[in-house]
Amino acid sequence: MALPDYLQEAGKDFAKQLTAQTAVPIDTSKFTGRQFVAGEDPLQTQAIGLATQGIGSFQPFLTSAQQAITQGAQDLGQVRQDLGQVGQDVSGLGQFMGTGAGTGAGSIAAFTSPFQQQVIDESLRQFDESRQAGLQNISDIAVAQGAFGGGRQGALEGQFLADTALGRAGLEAQLRAQGFADAAARRGQAFGQQQSLAGLRSGLANQRAALAAQQAGLAGQQFGLSNFQRQNLAGDIANLGQLGAFRQGLEQSQLAADQQAAQTAAFEPFTRLDRFGAGITGLAGGVGGPQFQAPATPSPFSTALSTALGIGGLFGKFR
Repeated sequence: MALPDYLQEAGKDFAKQLTAQTAVPIDTSKFTGRQFVAGEDPLQTQAIGLATQGIGSFQPFLTSAQQAITQGAQDLGQVRQDLGQVGQDVSGLGQFMGTGAGTGAGSIAAFTSPFQQQVIDESLRQFDESRQAGLQNISDIAVAQGAFGGGRQGALEGQFLADTALGRAGLEAQLRAQGFADAAARRGQAFGQQQSLAGLRSGLANQRAALAAQQAGLAGQQFGLSNFQRQNLAGDIANLGQLGAFRQGLEQSQLAADQQAAQTAAFEPFTRLDRFGAGITGLAGGVGGPQFQAPATPSPFSTALSTALGIGGLFGKFR
């Protein structure tokens, strides 16, 4: 059974067009290559730059924290020394407790001038010389009056010696009382100085302890700033990376659409031939040739080739 002439002519025309079309190389560069791969988004580039620049950017904060810790440790060590000295000062105050009797370090005797006895002895010697001069004066008066050795001279000398004995004792007591008062004053002054020194050192220890606490607080702040910067930097990098990936995905979708359009344009002649061949097959009564298994996603070229095989089978059947 022969096909009608118009179908035979149509089949020949289809074969000629297919032959001519397949003889022309397809320019695949129009829909393949890196031009259809989305490049790195500027936000991704910025994220990479931040990550590179941020490496070790928190180190100054860690260094400051370490320095603060070191300084705080030194301050605490000094505080311990100060407190030890304060303890010694307080112990030193104990020697001033009581009346000051005895010969200990905090006694009044310890603050008595070592030259006190020499001063007393010299003062009494001068007093004795003056008393002796007084006795001589009484004797000279008695001689002048012709009463030397008389009872009146003896009475005057006895009264004079009694009076000067009291004066000598009073002078010695006064000198010793003055020495005692001076020693007691020096003892009180030493006690006040020791007490003030203990207070000053205690205050200094408190100040250094407060400074050590400040250094510890500063170290904590620096550590906090370091963590804060790292977290913020990581957040910025992540956000930039995500936004960059999103924009890169949009660009890739656009490139994929452009690639599909370029591929469709390149295979458009084969698409038309496929439709042409399908029309011939349909006019021949839908009788097809051997079944041709096309790819899962056939290209226009493979579809046209499948149609050509079908038409060839159809012609062979009717021949």
